[in-house]
Amino acid sequence: MIASLRGTVIDISLTGAVVECAGVGYGFLASPRTLSTLVRGEEAMVLTSMVVRDSDIQLFGFSSAESREMFHLLRGVSGLGPKIALAVDSVFSPAEVARAIREKDARSLQRVPGVGKRMADRMIVDLQDKVAAFAEPADVGESVAGEAAGVAAAAPSGAVAQQVTEALVSLGFPEKTATSAVEAVLAEHPEADTSDALRESLSRIGGAR
Repeated sequence: MIASLRGTVIDISLTGAVVECAGVGYGFLASPRTLSTLVRGEEAMVLTSMVVRDSDIQLFGFSSAESREMFHLLRGVSGLGPKIALAVDSVFSPAEVARAIREKDARSLQRVPGVGKRMADRMIVDLQDKVAAFAEPADVGESVAGEAAGVAAAAPSGAVAQQVTEALVSLGFPEKTATSAVEAVLAEHPEADTSDALRESLSRIGGAR
């Protein structure tokens, strides 16, 4: 089991990154919140969780122990796979997830792509007694969109639209929803780079739910 990576960040995309450790590049999937803490060419420490299913092995990266622990808790909910668990980390901080569960706020949880009312209710029932350890966020006004990925800026607007739309779809948002959000953001901010466009698109989608 790979529990963490420490090495040079050699690649960052909108959905994951690669960290080279002792000459071996380890690729992992991560939320924009985690990717925003990485800088290409610099050393980083990333906590990881390895998910093995049949012949498929995936590595997920996290910038904090709290995010990884919440990912593990969410994976324990019946029917909630790693893709949705990672999407939760893209939309909410661990403390915000815990608060929504404690307050039985199913509507807020449904902001996460792939989480409908039935799944939100199941999360509340299954995790109600397991989230007490997560502290409240210092800033209650923190955006539900999280931080944008630390990716290269200054791409042409057409490329930005395509990259951000693909990232949103990979997080589980319907393509039509993703496309509409990205088009609206770029219409208002035509000079936005991929990081800003992703952050604003996530915020726009989350606020519309």
